[in-house]
Amino acid sequence: MSYIYPLKNIYRMAKNNLKARLILYHRGNILLLRQKKNLGGNYTLVGGTVEGMEFAIHALIRETEEEAGILLKKKDLQLVHVLHKRTKNKEHRITLYFKANFWEGELKIGEPEKFKGVVWFSLNNLPANLSETVRHVLQEYRDGQMYSEFKNKGLEYLPKKKAAE
Repeated sequence: MSYIYPLKNIYRMAKNNLKARLILYHRGNILLLRQKKNLGGNYTLVGGTVEGMEFAIHALIRETEEEAGILLKKKDLQLVHVLHKRTKNKEHRITLYFKANFWEGELKIGEPEKFKGVVWFSLNNLPANLSETVRHVLQEYRDGQMYSEFKNKGLEYLPKKKAAE
């Protein structure tokens, strides 16, 4: 039995976006960045978009230095989760989450136009204004799930219909 989508031309090749994020541990707590109010004001993980010809780990090392002022080493990073997210713009976003326990340097806000705080939180006591995506990923990670999927609220998919036989 085959299935088709009911509308022509709406399911063209979706744009793909690759990101890398950090779950940094220290004394049983994880590091979160507090976004400025004009960017949502939520807490989020360090990380960002893999640019140009970068590999994900190199992008994460770069983003961590830019956002939090610390240096990571490739050997200290372990892939712990992969998230496939559909965005409101009908894009596919794949985010690779790496865990680390070691770093060099002093934590500081490296991008004050985006963030207003660097804070440690227990996984058992996360802030109420943690982004939905990060809350989802941290729960999946704690449950031992290597892969998960997430869609923004209000993002509906068209149901598949049976093809005429």
